[in-house]
This record gives sequence, structure tokens and C-alpha cells, in this order.
Amino acid sequence: MATATLTLKLPFLDLNTVKAGEFERLQALNTEVANGILGLPHEVRRKLTTAAFGHVEIGSAWMNQTIRNVNAKKKAKHFRLVPLETNNQNWTLHKVGDTYSVGFGLLRGVKKRIPLTVHQSKHGEVLERILSGEAKQGTLRLTRSKRGVWYACISVSWDVPDPPQTTRFIGVDRGQNHLAVAATPEGTPKFWTFARIRQIRKHYAAKRRRLQKAGKLKTVKRLEQKEARTVRHINHIISKEVVAYARQHGCGIRLEDLSGIRTSKQPRGVKRNAAHNRDYWPYYDLEQKILYKAGLSGVAVEKVPPQYTSKTCCKCGAIGERQRHDFKCERCGYRGHSDHNAARNIGAWEGMACPLELHVAAGGVHGTPQSWVSETSPKGLA
Repeated sequence: MATATLTLKLPFLDLNTVKAGEFERLQALNTEVANGILGLPHEVRRKLTTAAFGHVEIGSAWMNQTIRNVNAKKKAKHFRLVPLETNNQNWTLHKVGDTYSVGFGLLRGVKKRIPLTVHQSKHGEVLERILSGEAKQGTLRLTRSKRGVWYACISVSWDVPDPPQTTRFIGVDRGQNHLAVAATPEGTPKFWTFARIRQIRKHYAAKRRRLQKAGKLKTVKRLEQKEARTVRHINHIISKEVVAYARQHGCGIRLEDLSGIRTSKQPRGVKRNAAHNRDYWPYYDLEQKILYKAGLSGVAVEKVPPQYTSKTCCKCGAIGERQRHDFKCERCGYRGHSDHNAARNIGAWEGMACPLELHVAAGGVHGTPQSWVSETSPKGLA
């Protein structure tokens, strides 16, 4: 049985300025303590306990977590900010009426409850799981946004059943023409196209160049964060719909294993164009979102080798000709959208890194064994 883990970011309800100021002060104190620990030799750091910080007014459980967090950052030289954090044993969740609240002792000897704002119904469902004992609470972290809003970041985990075994998979091809294209075993396609992403990439790339020349590095950082938030939001939309599409057709999901894609070579002209540069596309982020949402929904996910998925005909298995959006197979005459063809090949993958039907020169593609080359290949090609 697998374990699903989520982190809920919930704003405090009507937090007054006094409490917000106290959080701010204690966070600054926590950061100061963390930097003090960072200045100690590694041998001393590893032996530290909360007894060494009895003079600090922050609760011992919070200080213990700070020690752990600092020791985990082996290469850090200085902390700009260290959020206040405690483990699952030192905070409690409560519900009175329709209002949820968290109780914790941030100051030594003082424990209080602070109500939370729950905007999304799915967050309420997860909180109910904690109260009923179906889910296990993890760490609690207090964070402040740039707008001054304080949040309780609650980690929650629970067991989810292993997805049922299936032989039906939708193939999902990720690319730059379309962010994702899915195809059922019957060939029914679904395209996710966000042309706005190309505009976003080009717009922010041009802005970064101008600002970097002007030396406005803080503004550059802010723009990068804004761009990343937009892309993550779009990936959330796509991943949610991909999983829903798989459930609708009673299928699992097959994805290309795109490990190392950023290290592969690109033409110089493509590399310079922010709208087409492969490095700008969040393939891994989309994959991770599909994986965890599929896990929550009980949908099986597999990753398959990407070789030849775009070049192989989904009808007869021969190597065809691809020109941007169009795919053409000279052997069987099939013509179709190149990304849809790739998605069908991914979904129908049968455990081989190369297609079984190849129109290639003698010796095969990259040393393909002669036995893999189709007997039906034209004379002189096999």
C-alpha cells in the first residue's frame, strides 16, 4: 500500500497585528539561532540538544526542529530566513462549529489555539481525515508571504490502495507544440495546448535581459518567481485533467521517461529562442504532478523509453517521416498528427526500446539485432 503526502498552506483567520508581530519577532530570533549553530564546527553541531538553548524563549520542540534543519543543510553558509517549524507531536488540530484551528506552544510554557481560513473544500476534507484518524499529521511550519500574510503549512499523509493492475493505458506525449497529448488504446485523442506559455516565456526572457543590463537583479528574481507560479498553475490544470481522462476511460497512464532531456543537444537557433528552448519547459514538474494525483486517484502510472515513439507508425510499426505536426508512413499510408501518433505508441508500448517493424539499413538502428528487423522490410533495407 502506498502513502500519499500533501502539504496544506492555510492562512490564519483574522490574525491581529500583535500576534503577527510576535510571529515576526520569533522567526527573526529563530534565524539568528540557526546562523549561530551554522557557525559551529560540524562535530559540535551534531551533538547539540535543546538543553543548550534554554535561554531562548522559543519552545524546545521548535528549537529541536531548528537544530535538525540546520544540520541537514550541510553546504549552507548563511541563512537569510529560517521558518518556525515543529514536528507532528507538538501541535493539535481542533474544530469548533465550522472553524478549524491549530494549537501549539510556540513560547515556552504557553500554548494557544489560532483559527484557520479554509477556502477550498478539498482542504476541509483532508483536515477531516486528520480529525477522524484516517490521516497522520506531519510537521507544522509557520510562514509569511511577501504581502505579510501568515500561513500554517501542515503536512498530512495517509495510506492509499495500490492501483489495480491493468493492460489498458493512455499514452501521454509531452512536447513543445502541445504541452501534452493523450491517446486511449482506441486512439481517441485529447490535446492540451497553452499557446500563452510561449508568449510568457518570450515576454519574461526579454524583460530579464533588459533588467539584467540595468542591474535590477531583485526585480529579475521577482519576475522569475511570478513566471514559475504561472507555469506551475498550468501544470496543475493539465495533470488534473490527464488523470481524470484516464479514469474516464478506465486506463492507467504511460509517460515517456525524459530523464536527461536537458543535457541533450539543441540547434543554436532553437537554444536562443525562449519560446522554443527545451530548457524552459517544465517537463519534470508536470510529471510529478501527474504521479501524485494519479496516486491519490488509484490510477496506475508507468514510464517507458522515449526512443522512436515520435518516428514509429502507430498502425504498422514502421519508421515513418515526421515534419513538425504531420506524420506520414510510406509503408502503410497512415497520416496523422505527429504528437497523437507518439501518444499512441507510448500507450501501446510492449517492453521494447525499439519498434518491431523497422525500415533501416543493414545492421539496424544503433546496432539493433538483425532478428528485430521485420521480415517484411523491402529488400536491401534489412
